[in-house]
Amino acid sequence: MNDHVRQQVLMLWLASSGLDGRVLGWSFFDGTNGAGPQPDGDPPYATGTVALVAGWRLLQMSPLSPPTPGHERETSFLKHEFVFERLVDLEAKDFGSIDDSASNPTSTPPPTSVGKTNLAH
Repeated sequence: MNDHVRQQVLMLWLASSGLDGRVLGWSFFDGTNGAGPQPDGDPPYATGTVALVAGWRLLQMSPLSPPTPGHERETSFLKHEFVFERLVDLEAKDFGSIDDSASNPTSTPPPTSVGKTNLAH
């Protein structure tokens, strides 16, 4: 692997098991230490499908499991977790055609912290 290529990881928790489910929470981990492109908005994408269109690669999704009988109405963790990655070449003058703001027209300034976690309201 090239010394100038770094990984960024985006975790999305969706309202349903499909990639087209609404984002309920998200977390971003930046292997570029802020030197690469940053996601805009809170959440940065409305759905997992929009993240794919923006160039993120799906690495993993949570397995579907039924609730334990008798505990169907208890509050627990967000179970529809999707993990995405993108690789960033730090030597590139332009970080490519990935434009997060185009896929999220209501974007806000990028997060300033590495390892940020947010829950949508």
